[in-house]
Amino acid sequence: MNRIASVVVVFLLTLLGLYGSVSAGRDLNGDHLRLPSEASVFFERIGGVADDDDDVTSGTRWAVLIAGSSGYWNYRHQADICHAYQLLRKGGLKDENIIVFMYDDIAFDEENPRPGVIINSPHGDDVYKGVPKDYTGEDVTVDNFFAVILGNQAALTGGSGKVVDSGPNDHIFVYYSDHGGPGVLGMPTSPYLYACDLIEVLKKKHASGTYKSLVFYLEACESGSIFEGLLPEGLNIYATTAANAEESSWGTYCPGEYPSPPPEYETCLGDLYSVAWMEDSDMHNLRTETLHQQYELVKTRTASDNSAYGSHVMQYGDIGLSKNSLFKYIGTNPANENYTFVDENSLMPSRKVTNQRDADLVHFWDKFRKAPEGSPRKVEAQKQFMEAMSHRMHIDHSVKLIGKLLFGIEKGSEILNTVRSAGQPLVDDWNCLKTLVRAFETHCGSLSQYGMKHMRAFGNICNARINKDQMAEASAQACVTFPSGPWSSLHKGFSA
Repeated sequence: MNRIASVVVVFLLTLLGLYGSVSAGRDLNGDHLRLPSEASVFFERIGGVADDDDDVTSGTRWAVLIAGSSGYWNYRHQADICHAYQLLRKGGLKDENIIVFMYDDIAFDEENPRPGVIINSPHGDDVYKGVPKDYTGEDVTVDNFFAVILGNQAALTGGSGKVVDSGPNDHIFVYYSDHGGPGVLGMPTSPYLYACDLIEVLKKKHASGTYKSLVFYLEACESGSIFEGLLPEGLNIYATTAANAEESSWGTYCPGEYPSPPPEYETCLGDLYSVAWMEDSDMHNLRTETLHQQYELVKTRTASDNSAYGSHVMQYGDIGLSKNSLFKYIGTNPANENYTFVDENSLMPSRKVTNQRDADLVHFWDKFRKAPEGSPRKVEAQKQFMEAMSHRMHIDHSVKLIGKLLFGIEKGSEILNTVRSAGQPLVDDWNCLKTLVRAFETHCGSLSQYGMKHMRAFGNICNARINKDQMAEASAQACVTFPSGPWSSLHKGFSA
């Protein structure tokens, strides 16, 4: 802002009665006026931008994209991440500044009807082409993810070695897509990612002074629980989540839905929240669209008109950052730069969506339905479906029985299902939570992506001051045997 403009600003603030009653200071460089919040709103209303994008030219945009699952039935998570990569590249980010985590077992899976191609919508283009293979397979780990965010190359095990080597003027975008549960996010390798550990890493990143602002988009069931009561203000971090702390998120473009995937596909192509923000970004000029405007559009689309299908998109952290343009974090497609933002949702809503935790069943059922009668494929699909259902019943029954053993028949269910008041974290002692989950899995087998729904129950057991020996005894009684099958080997659980 030049000196003449500064004089005009002071004059306008004086007319508004804001100058002198509030602090309007200058930054350390001397010439950039810091406007009080009321003036920021005023200038946004008359077409000015309080926090412009000039600083992007002096800093670097970084992005970390992570799909936390494996298996063809989880196709949508890697499709989401690949789509995000294409969006960022069109937006002007360089490969050296985009770091991708994905198991990379989908594109060439024998069930993929288009080998080497991944799509994220029914009529979408291939989003797999050109995606960096930074961290794949067994290198998609919590420790590597944290090392990348912190820029700690020495802590990496495997992978490309790329990290967020950011400086104090840089902007960071993190996007995660997978299954989740209260206080936890899935990973294709053991252990899974606990909310407390993620928050500590974000605090360390802030303390290092190596970014100007950070935006985190999170797709998972109960994803609000990752930040609620945990992410403080003042870290220059703005986070949005696909769901609140108590509800599931949703897959979309699934078999049997409208719009549905091409008939040869037997799996969901995307996730509702993820598709909403990316399809919005694909069509808008992101120099003029703000994080807040996208949040509102995504919230409307993800909620759906039918309350039975949809979730509540949430925001956490430094909400004031949402006045920034999306361009600051993900760039913009030059083809969209003549687009004038219209504050209404022109994106096609889904008529029906699929609960994230049921997407595997949808896949197995559609595979079974389409396979020729008596064929090995039909037998395999039936076996997969039955094993998944057996695992679910085992987990549900075991957790319920443990509650009764610990707290009695009348109180067990009530204590396990208690939801803490808004703004409180899931659990008081996160180490206790990790210990009790390990005790459960030792005797009852892996919780897996489905069993994450019970993390609130384990948190409540911790909050009731149950120790690991009591939990181990109850788990041993509840789980004398547990069913075998692919779930224990493919989903390795939470244990460290």
